[in-house]
Amino acid sequence: MNDSFFTEKPQSHSAEEIQRSLRRGRPGPEARLRAVSRKMALAAAGQEESARSDPPPPPSRADYLAVKGVLQDRLLREIGARNLFGMAEAELIAAVRDFTEEVLATEDVPLNDDERGRLAEELIEETTGLGPLAPLMADPAITDILVNGPSQVWVERFGRLEKTGIRFRDAEQIVRVIERIAAGVGRRIDTASPMADLRLADGSRVNATLPPVTIDGPTISIRRFGRRRLRRADLRNLGMMSPEMLSFLDVAVRQRTNIVISGGTGAGKSTLLGALAEMIPATERIVTIEDTAELILDQEHLVRMETRPANIEGRGRIGARELVINALRMRPDRIMVGEVRGAEALDMLQAMNTGHDGGMTTIHANSPRDALSRMETMVLMAGMDLPSRAIREQISSAIQLLVHVRRFEDGVRRIESVAELTGLEGNTPLLQDIFVYRRRGRQGRHLVGEFAAAGIVPHFVEDLRQRGVEINLDWFKKRAADV
Repeated sequence: MNDSFFTEKPQSHSAEEIQRSLRRGRPGPEARLRAVSRKMALAAAGQEESARSDPPPPPSRADYLAVKGVLQDRLLREIGARNLFGMAEAELIAAVRDFTEEVLATEDVPLNDDERGRLAEELIEETTGLGPLAPLMADPAITDILVNGPSQVWVERFGRLEKTGIRFRDAEQIVRVIERIAAGVGRRIDTASPMADLRLADGSRVNATLPPVTIDGPTISIRRFGRRRLRRADLRNLGMMSPEMLSFLDVAVRQRTNIVISGGTGAGKSTLLGALAEMIPATERIVTIEDTAELILDQEHLVRMETRPANIEGRGRIGARELVINALRMRPDRIMVGEVRGAEALDMLQAMNTGHDGGMTTIHANSPRDALSRMETMVLMAGMDLPSRAIREQISSAIQLLVHVRRFEDGVRRIESVAELTGLEGNTPLLQDIFVYRRRGRQGRHLVGEFAAAGIVPHFVEDLRQRGVEINLDWFKKRAADV
């Protein structure tokens, strides 16, 4: 076998091949590079018979990745041996730079000047950040990053999925990224607990899985929330709602109306919830409850609570229901549940019905009426043998507004309807639309439509006016074009 790192016909060397080669006792890239340097020195001394007459071709991108992979493995072993993972990020970055400078100064590494220049930064990103995903995280147009495998990285831009050219070296590199994210939020993920909901420093939500849950290898799903939180003015400018809808919701939140935001996955429920929370007065005490903390609020008087999964022994789990019950003992003015998905729905309804007005939450549903049905089902999950009518009475007395959001075919997230829950007729909850979005057609790939009032004044508006709250009734008037 030719012991040169560069063969006569340029080849790509994967990290897997290099590691297999090392295990078999065959020279890896470092030893092979030293052979190249030795032969080049011999050639310079005139001993042409011991070296090739032709200069070696430049290393390919695959060779660079392979060399970086080997150095990354060495770096991680050294950091682990010195127990440096617990140190501050700045100190860890300095340690990576020192390692890189020492390797480049003392070893013959087969990299050109450009590759040597960026090696330190890429090793830092591999050790402290998201590795190959870093360029995607820097793109503000990307809302979702989906890693299905080392060579399967997809993103959502402007509401459409597209495959990227981003590649991981192997499945182990994906696992290392997952473990770094988990360590940053005090969670663990391994074969015993192969699923985890995590979050990044910027608030982005991460779901990660490991085999055997995902058969073909580890996966990462990142729901991004941008570099800054979208505020209510931003949502209005992006076409999510009309000025009249925004003004109405502003009054409803300030006057402690109980609101449920429904919609499908990726419809913008959490974003809208955070925007509506801007309207809560700074003098009120807010308690938020989430599976993975995502909400970023402006108010100072804020307590954030997060559920906790069971440990490896199956103990220590803290669910949303326990947090809702505990929140009631914390003298809250507002209780915000990031998403109701289980038995905590019963305790949330109880809170709304016992003086804790102004609560807000989100729920996965295809329509406002589906949201009410799902909530009834979740109440039954609490294990209470309650009759259907009693549950529906609780729901209709607790919830006043249902805001349904949807991501339309053109990728734009819009409020499809704002409906008021007015009570029961027999066993059927009564919903009346206050605002709706009406589509008129398409213009290219964009939908054409407008937000319109349904011509109905909400029942609770009269109560607000009697309390001295001014409401502009023109918000609810139908325009001639909508009749």
